[in-house]
Amino acid sequence: MNFLVRWLIDWPRRVAGHLGWLAPLFARVTVGWVFLWSGWGKLHSLPQVTENFIGWGVPFPQLLAPFVSGVEFFGGLFLLVGLLTRLSAGALGITMIVAIASAKWAQVDSLETLLGFDEFEYLALFLWLAIAGAGPLSVDHWLQRWFDRRSDQRLRRTPRVGSASSGFSGQ
Repeated sequence: MNFLVRWLIDWPRRVAGHLGWLAPLFARVTVGWVFLWSGWGKLHSLPQVTENFIGWGVPFPQLLAPFVSGVEFFGGLFLLVGLLTRLSAGALGITMIVAIASAKWAQVDSLETLLGFDEFEYLALFLWLAIAGAGPLSVDHWLQRWFDRRSDQRLRRTPRVGSASSGFSGQ
């Protein structure tokens, strides 16, 4: 029995511990690529996108069509390289909520229908990325390491109050 528990629970956990970098990388690259090109297409057909927004009843369509197109393009680009991942995933998640509410809500007749929308699946993935972050193979990770090193160097250079190097003897 102990062997079975180890084989079914412990072994997959240990293997997954070595592959923790793969899930955020795969998620970022996949949705980043999709939204980079989706935004690119929208940016190059703004009149049609604006007309679609008008048809869906989106408020301020002349303002929101280029804004949403830019969010999709730059958010996708940032996710692809892992830069500002949490912010990008949050912005794209909000975009998915608005897309569901404005363009898909009339089609919702059950929870099953709602959960079947691509937009809802993207929303779940964006929520996960916004919480979990970009992972170790990302610009975010490298920037965080750089800032941490600079912070550590600054702390080592800052003299402590009462130390001999501070010029104050404490008397």
